[in-house]
Amino acid sequence: MNDTVVRHPRADGTPRRYNGPAQALHWLTAALMLAVLPLAWVGTSLAREAPAKGTYFVLHKSAGLTILALAVARLAWRLFRPAPPEGDLPRGLALTGRLNQWLLYAVLLIMPVSGYLLSAYGGRPTPYFWLINLPSFEKSPELHELFERVHLLGQWALYVLVALHVAGALWHLVVRRDGVFDRMLPEQRPEACKVRAPALADEAASQPLGRPMT
Repeated sequence: MNDTVVRHPRADGTPRRYNGPAQALHWLTAALMLAVLPLAWVGTSLAREAPAKGTYFVLHKSAGLTILALAVARLAWRLFRPAPPEGDLPRGLALTGRLNQWLLYAVLLIMPVSGYLLSAYGGRPTPYFWLINLPSFEKSPELHELFERVHLLGQWALYVLVALHVAGALWHLVVRRDGVFDRMLPEQRPEACKVRAPALADEAASQPLGRPMT
């Protein structure tokens, strides 16, 4: 789930990280994905007459539509800003990671669209945070069932792709430690540490032997 590059280049001139907006879009999308699925699970588990059922589905649909907007924004952003390189990854692993990213993009587009269409053709409103309702269509049981199947298939695809994405990120972070995961984190600036270290050294040198530093 990656986007754009940051302005701090490596020695060969290539950027090290995604830039701030790209990182923000990535983590905001991840946070909404952590919310949208539990909202659906709880909503579907409630009885039809439960007062809170409608609230859960309004939040689920609204979060899904927000994810759709973020996915479109990330794709548009990436058209102008390429992803930073993966380092010395073997070609096969690099291609696998890119395939996972693009499949995730596809699912993040398909899931909200199919969810909207199954709702619209099922005769149910599609509100966005109680602010507006998206247009509905003439009720069609056939189209409703079709998009319901697409939505369900996309849900299982999302589980698999997210699991692979998280597993790959942890592998880069914990096992390989190659900096690939760091591309989606803000850059740590060591200037303060560099300034403090010489000061401590000078202070230690100025102290008489046997006298503790204060």
